[in-house]
Amino acid sequence: MGNIIEVLDVSRTFQVPGGEFQALKHINAAIPESSFVILKGRSGSGKTTLLNIICTLDKPTGGTVRIDGEDVSKLSDYKKEELRRKKMGFVFQSVSLIPSLNAFQNVEFSMRMAGIKPGKERDKRVEECLKLVGLGNRMTHMPAEMSGGEQQRVAIARALAHRPKMILADEPTAELDSAMAARVASLFAEMSKKEGISILMTTHDVGLMGAADYLIELANGERVVEGE
Repeated sequence: MGNIIEVLDVSRTFQVPGGEFQALKHINAAIPESSFVILKGRSGSGKTTLLNIICTLDKPTGGTVRIDGEDVSKLSDYKKEELRRKKMGFVFQSVSLIPSLNAFQNVEFSMRMAGIKPGKERDKRVEECLKLVGLGNRMTHMPAEMSGGEQQRVAIARALAHRPKMILADEPTAELDSAMAARVASLFAEMSKKEGISILMTTHDVGLMGAADYLIELANGERVVEGE
């Protein structure tokens, strides 16, 4: 099994009043194919900065990120956008469902954005993903008719529907109660095996760590390596 994501000596420095702030310091990490990896660390540890660099929304000050073996710094803006649309799925702390669309339509919308043509196969995939997250009986419900946990599961189905190679999830359980957070983490672990998708999720919730195949810990912009 190879690595879908490779982070090689990545640093990120921001200009701030009075000087510089080094958000990331020489980070090295690898995300294997078909794995569920948790990026852990307290608020301000650099988790979101690293996630933004991996998904090409930000550039490192130094170092390299490879996706599927390709150095993303060499991609044009168009190719980066295409990479995000076709190979990546996203789940955020803020669910961001379209309020005027029901669950089925919200998931279908992401497939349209990925360029997947309408038809029976697309409809079948939407239903399959909603059933996978336990919402087979809620497909026609509007976001306002759903709990926070149900909305987050729709967002997960939406990220999964176009069969991306990876899903990047930034604190997706932060606004959920502990039972629902554990359910989401368990769902990610299941999806990585069933769908062959690599999932990288940021969290500071220590109760979720057991669901992951691998853990990467950051503190003050540096990777914490156990045993050091």
